[in-house]
Amino acid sequence: MPQISINSPVGALTIFEFDDQIVSLDWGFVEEMETSPVLDEAKAQINAYFAKKLHRFDLPLAPGGTAFQAAVWAAIRDIPLGQTATYQELARAAGSPKGFRAVGMACGKNPIPILIPCHRVLATGGKPGGYSGDGGLETKEMLLKLEGIDLYHPVKDQRQDTFNL
Repeated sequence: MPQISINSPVGALTIFEFDDQIVSLDWGFVEEMETSPVLDEAKAQINAYFAKKLHRFDLPLAPGGTAFQAAVWAAIRDIPLGQTATYQELARAAGSPKGFRAVGMACGKNPIPILIPCHRVLATGGKPGGYSGDGGLETKEMLLKLEGIDLYHPVKDQRQDTFNL
């Protein structure tokens, strides 16, 4: 399986590709790399993201998972840079207002963090909640801060919810 590692502000990242689609992003570095055009583009986009020059990833993603997980991950990709959503908002958009725990579970199983920006999903009241990425909440807070979101000095959100589940 082709894979490429890069250094980032949140540590070493390794991106995995299968059939010209990104299937996983893990923390850590691999010695043996086998690149591809898709992985080269992923590396370029991730570097642009961390340089604050990219606002939305445009990569072929194939995270696998259940139909519900795929729907949640697609909705998470629709959360714009610099904005957040709650687990409850995503559950409501899925037509299951009490399904916020299931949304949280889907976030925890996201195999492609950062590219599927589950760090933008917060608990009710703007609390960071969990994060399955390396470094846990510290990494989530770092990614949010990079995107201009200060959890401790929030600005009133003027967005309209536009999640497509």
